[in-house]
Amino acid sequence: MALADSTARKQVEEPAPLYRSAPHNIEAEQALLGAILVNNEAYYRVSDFLEPAHFFEPIHQKVYQLARDLIRAGKLATPVTLKTFLDAGVDIGGLTVSQYLARLAAEATTIINAEDYGHTVYDLSIRRALIQVGEDMVNVAYDAPVDFSPRNQIEDAERRLYELAETGRYDGGFQRFAQALTTAIDMAAHAFQRDGKLSGTATGLDDLDRMMGGLQQSDLIILAGRPGMGKTALATNIGYNIAKAWRGEVKADGHTVTVNGGIVGFFSLEMSAEQLATRIIAEQTGIPSNQIRRGGISESDFEKIKDYSIELQHIPLYVDETGGLSVAQLAARARRLKRQRGLDLLIVDYLQLLQGSTRRSAENRVQEITEITTKLKALAKELNVPILALSQLSRQVESRDDKRPQLSDLRESGSIEQDADVVLFVYREEYYHQMRKPLESSREKFAEWLAEADKVHGKAEVIIGKQRHGPTGTVELQFDAAVTRFSSLAREGRLPERM
Repeated sequence: MALADSTARKQVEEPAPLYRSAPHNIEAEQALLGAILVNNEAYYRVSDFLEPAHFFEPIHQKVYQLARDLIRAGKLATPVTLKTFLDAGVDIGGLTVSQYLARLAAEATTIINAEDYGHTVYDLSIRRALIQVGEDMVNVAYDAPVDFSPRNQIEDAERRLYELAETGRYDGGFQRFAQALTTAIDMAAHAFQRDGKLSGTATGLDDLDRMMGGLQQSDLIILAGRPGMGKTALATNIGYNIAKAWRGEVKADGHTVTVNGGIVGFFSLEMSAEQLATRIIAEQTGIPSNQIRRGGISESDFEKIKDYSIELQHIPLYVDETGGLSVAQLAARARRLKRQRGLDLLIVDYLQLLQGSTRRSAENRVQEITEITTKLKALAKELNVPILALSQLSRQVESRDDKRPQLSDLRESGSIEQDADVVLFVYREEYYHQMRKPLESSREKFAEWLAEADKVHGKAEVIIGKQRHGPTGTVELQFDAAVTRFSSLAREGRLPERM
């Protein structure tokens, strides 16, 4: 009984929680609208970032929208012209519409402060949007439908937060050409400081970098080939080279910017992270990966592997080995990586293992691939990083005498070619030459086959089938199949001096 009395007394004594209104500043909204009504030039100071929905008061949303429409139509927006479009019977704090508009204009401050007021209104709108995201998360978590998993909710919340983070800014619009020149010179300066003197991120393969200028920001690069050509090996080599070359610089505000190389995210939808690590160790140590897996190595080899492993631990290469990812899940994880660690290159191995939305999947595979490539291109622009996506080629390559791939061989969708900024094909004649091996009893044919084998041994071609901002053509590379390593091909005139 005493406990019940105590509880009742607490309930009486404790004050009811105060209701908190959403962040807003009515005075800033009134000052901005007043400045616009007095001098329509004030509108152009906020027009590129401020929308009617950013205002808290519904009447202010309506006034701003009407003023915007009149000004865009080349007409004058004043209390006199606006009042004809508003309901005269509306009561605004004891004032009629005409009186309220006249009050806004009469109490308006100078046009000089219009932009600052616009920023205030905008920032408070972003804060209200953040509160809305939080409330939606709570409500959905309480009343989630059966088919809506927590993971989907997390990805949806991440997407909305990232959109807010990217749209919560007022820069953009026209700029002086002098500013554009400064940006271009800065890009040239960065290119001069980088390895290889490139505008993009160097792949570590000199001939390929010369043709492409490195991997350019916001580009979707498709790397395609038939099975056995070495797509994953080439992507792994490029990813490792870029991560190993990474060098960062800490700015005055505490954040780190990439000066050389890059931070790499690798979505390995086919191979496990352990297999990927084994490939990189094999490539760096020169010890074949099959020997490493079988344990057929010497003690000195093991010491070599151990030393390289210690070195590899510090490179900024992050691997996600989750299979069956949807493109929305991949985008959410890429955004998270960029926020938490940074990101300069995203590799997806490979395109056809990604899933689109369930609705698209039910329709047909071509539309699903179209959705995936469109979203990957949008993600590359959103994150402002190159995305290197691997792709399978159709079997029609095998039916031709010349098995070098073409753009028409891209599997399942023309949208791959359409959405990609760069399309690369990996081709190794050696792979097909091995299949044409004649019987040794046929000496003449076998001798011809051996002579041809020497010419194609250890050589690979990267065919640039499409490039928006550069030439197409073929780059020859060295390929060591035992350690899955691509490297620049030694040529006459570029050979090291003999001792």
